[in-house]
Amino acid sequence: MNPFPQDHCLICHEIIRPTIGWRAIFSIETEHLICQPCERKLERIEGETCRICCRPFHLIDEKFRKGDLCHDCFRWEEDVEWQGFLEKNTSLFLYNDFLKEVIAKFKFRGDYVLAKVFAQFFTKKLDQLAPAILVPIPLSEVRLYERGFNQAVALLVESGFVPSEILTRIHSEKQSKKSRLERIHLQQVFKVDTEITLEGQRIVLIDDIYTTGSTVRHAAKLLKRAGAASIQSLTIAR
Repeated sequence: MNPFPQDHCLICHEIIRPTIGWRAIFSIETEHLICQPCERKLERIEGETCRICCRPFHLIDEKFRKGDLCHDCFRWEEDVEWQGFLEKNTSLFLYNDFLKEVIAKFKFRGDYVLAKVFAQFFTKKLDQLAPAILVPIPLSEVRLYERGFNQAVALLVESGFVPSEILTRIHSEKQSKKSRLERIHLQQVFKVDTEITLEGQRIVLIDDIYTTGSTVRHAAKLLKRAGAASIQSLTIAR
């Protein structure tokens, strides 16, 4: 239960000051969950981005770009073991210091209500993607017990969608501790529910952060080989 009333920002808990002006007067009143100062600190990903991973090109040196792909995605796609499995990742915001702290509160400190902050953005984007199946990236049993909830499931539920929890994590070691090469050659970290028919389905994977793309590619590879027609992913941060 959120201990702060609805007129307080869910991130900083300060009172949300209403916007005064003609546009505010004549617009349909919507629920404001965060204050304007906090919203301004969320850096939306805009402009030209990598065709697959959503990395903004203006943030990287030109030498790390290969046409419409960043260097990392180019290397993934030139590897015959990984090419073609992940169609596209969409991330909503840059993983700046502010968002890093917000996600830490959400994920590691059990502040479940923060899922509502991102739900409004997820709802709009998922309506555009129109997937047939929404698959949250699973946690290991140990991580789920520690946190009390799966942040990817929480994002879907608060966005008004039904998660299809058809993946199970079978490798519990944190991939963030591994190098890129170790992640690529890691054995499959998931298994899929074989009783679910995936033939021809459009799937969107849900997670909180896209870093190297290893996690979503492991999931995409498994689901594509199980018959899915296309795999995309959606995350809060990139």
